[in-house]
Formats: sequence, structure tokens, C-alpha cells
Amino acid sequence: MHYIVRQLGFYLTAFLIAISFNFMLPRLMPGDPLDALFSATQGRMDETQMAAIREMYGFMDGSIIEQYLAYLYSIISLDLGPSVLMFPVSVTQVIGQALPWTIFLALGSLIVALIIGISIGTYASYHRSGFFGQVVPPVLAFISNFPYVVTALILFYIFGVQLDILPISYTYDPDLTPGFHWDFILSVIKHAILPMGSMILVGVATWVFNMRNAMINVLGEDYITMAEAKGLSSTRVMTRYAGRNAILPVATAIAMAIGFSFAGSILTEVVFNYQGLGNVLLKGIVARDYPLIQAILLILVVAVLTANFIADLVYVWLDPRISK
Repeated sequence: MHYIVRQLGFYLTAFLIAISFNFMLPRLMPGDPLDALFSATQGRMDETQMAAIREMYGFMDGSIIEQYLAYLYSIISLDLGPSVLMFPVSVTQVIGQALPWTIFLALGSLIVALIIGISIGTYASYHRSGFFGQVVPPVLAFISNFPYVVTALILFYIFGVQLDILPISYTYDPDLTPGFHWDFILSVIKHAILPMGSMILVGVATWVFNMRNAMINVLGEDYITMAEAKGLSSTRVMTRYAGRNAILPVATAIAMAIGFSFAGSILTEVVFNYQGLGNVLLKGIVARDYPLIQAILLILVVAVLTANFIADLVYVWLDPRISK
């Protein structure tokens, strides 16, 4: 329990540091970002609204400590103010519309990459002396060395531009009305194939090698030799005995991968004009929408810190000696 409390304190400290950096970022930039906000509204905001927004973002009369506390309150209350880019829509609303698509892209690609990677890694380790075990892992390792952006651009050019068989922008057909009907669902799946496919290609090799290395260690254990001596089929030994034990160390890496999947989806969304946080972040940077930029960066920090904290909990669950 002491270990968990200590780790929780560490991640809360890291979160406060991230919040502090976000607080200082607009104050270190030349000029007043809220003057830019006022100009961007083109007269749609009066001085009273401007004063309220200044107080909301911590740009108010008083010491830097008072401004910082006001900024913390705005985060805790989730009152992040209006977006410059989409004024008078609030930052919370903008993120609420984009975040589900990023979660769908990041977690969807991670789950598929996990299933494919663990399956290939298990089979390749059990047949590591054969053609499959010798050829497939190196090929996947070569593909995984390409960054998300490069892989996305290659798929974008081949399947979207040259072959023109898959859509290369948006999350669904704009002519469709969103809802739980087949036309909309199929459109969402079709538009997600290329961005999700690029992330799967990059991520699958990681799980292949994690599972393959864990399986090779397990295959040398006595209970595996005993299972084979009993005449059990290779498939049963591979899945029921070796696979179930080898997957435990891999499970600890899954939580950490969730946070990094969010970062990868941000870059991929920009390439495919996918309407998630990455696309909104790019537009916010162009429009100098500081409140929106700050909020998205905080979400990424929270995703990474939360994923790492979950990974620490999984480590303790798998190996209680760590907490001592």
C-alpha cells in the first residue's frame, strides 16, 4: 500500500508540473494572448466578457500566486472558457466532440495490434526454427521502424491517391446523419481503415517481439517439457500452457502503450484530416487558440500519466515483491 501511495504522489506531482507549464506558456510568449483572442472575435465580445475571461484564465490583477490559484480552479471546475477558433463555443464542448474519435482511433488500433501481435509472437516463438519464425518477425521489425507519420503518408498515397479505394479525410461521410444505423457505422469503419491501419502496422511488431521473447523464456520451463511428454498437441501446449503464462509480463506493457497510442493518433489524425484531438490541435495552433491548445496538451499528459500509474498497479499485482 505504501508503494501505491508513493507512486500516486509522484504522478500527482508530475501533473502539477504539467499544469504549471501550461500556466506559464502563454505568459512567456510575446504580447498578450487574450488580446489576440479579443481580436479574433472581431467585436463579438464586449469588455465585460473580456474581463471575465481574463479572470478565468488567471490573467487578472494580483500576484502570480493568485493568478495560478485561479487557473487551478478553472481546471478543477472544468470551466476552460470559450475557444478562440470556434467562439463562442466552449473549449469543453470542442474537446467533447473530438475526444471520442481519438479514443476510438487510439484504443481501436491498440486492441487490433495486440491481438495480431500476440498471436504472431506466440506462433513465431513456438516455430522459431521454421520459415515463419525466421522471416515474419524481421519483416515486421523493419516496418515498425517507420514513424507513424511516414507510414500514414505511404498508405495515404497508395490507397487514397493512387488506387483511390479508401477515403483519406474526415471520420465519416459528411452527407450522412450520425446515428446507430448501418450506413453511418460502415462509413465510420471505412474512414478509419487507413489511419488505424497505419498505427497498427507500426505497433504490431512491438507486441510480436514482447510476446515472442516472453514465450521463449517460458518454453524452457519444466512444466512445458512435461506437457509435451504427456503427448499433448502442440496447439494446446502453445496456447493453454506457454501462452497463458507468457502473456503476464506483456500485460504490464499494455497500460503504458495506451498513453503512447494517444500521442501516435494525434500525428495520424493530422495526415488524414481525422476529426479528433490532433486535427483540432493543429487548427488551434494556427488560430493561436491558447485555451484549446492548453486543454489538449493537458489531456495528453493525463492520458500518459494515468496509463503509467495503471502499469505500476499491474506490476504490483503480478509481482507483490515490488511493493516491499
